[in-house]
Amino acid sequence: MTVTDTAPAGTAVTGLSPAELYFQVQQFYARQMQLLDDGKAEEWALTFTEDGVFAANAHPEPAVGRAVITAAARTATDQYAAGGVQRRHWLGMVSVEERGADSVFARCYAIVIETERGGQATLRVSTRCDDELVRENGQWLVKHRQVTRDDLA
Repeated sequence: MTVTDTAPAGTAVTGLSPAELYFQVQQFYARQMQLLDDGKAEEWALTFTEDGVFAANAHPEPAVGRAVITAAARTATDQYAAGGVQRRHWLGMVSVEERGADSVFARCYAIVIETERGGQATLRVSTRCDDELVRENGQWLVKHRQVTRDDLA
């Protein structure tokens, strides 16, 4: 079932209404992207399951496991900081589909904006993000993320 404002009340996902489920996923994404944009790579990586996967068509191999995801995020955020570049991820067009008692498939579009210190903001890349989110201990976590850049095959 796709979660929409007109879906029946009560869902398989921990008994949440469709509106509450959608709100929780939106809040999850807002918090997650702000952590990354603030350079908090370790905290951002904690939003993935221990065995989580971050795959992207811009990378030759997926990052598998929270430790590997943490290291990759730390390297990237340090490089941007050293280069005086502030990145912002803007997510929109979020859709949420139930996949089980504590699992959803979420898709969104993500625009990455980069601003060099003293410079103008520029649109760096447009992507689609497909996530399997799971609820563990009352928190949403990414089990599998596939990022597809629009400019790459």
